[in-house]
Amino acid sequence: MKKIYVLLFILILELPVFSKTLFYEKDYQRSWCESHNGSLEVVLPDKARVDCVTSTHAIEFDFAKKWGESIGQALYYAVILNKQAGIVLIMEKGQADEKYLARVKEVAKRYNITVWTMTPNDLCKL
Repeated sequence: MKKIYVLLFILILELPVFSKTLFYEKDYQRSWCESHNGSLEVVLPDKARVDCVTSTHAIEFDFAKKWGESIGQALYYAVILNKQAGIVLIMEKGQADEKYLARVKEVAKRYNITVWTMTPNDLCKL
């Protein structure tokens, strides 16, 4: 029985190695939000969870490939909280993620969404 627990413990430690990302989204959220004096995982009346809320922004974090989802969520959270919409686009794939950033920026201009980016290097610096 102990062998099973040891094996499970080792597998849990190795999960990031098997994931498609270098870090979990939660790692980026926690690091960025704390450094910007925000509140993590704010629960709205409808049980939706805002990744980070600062004094001015309701912010959605997403990996670059999920750029479209980040726009809708950020706008919704901003309306409900009466704050500025914000997106932190996580860019782990370098140049390959630039096309997603360009898409977000295009929509952000039109709907007044503040956009920040994070890379694994940024996470290590914070």
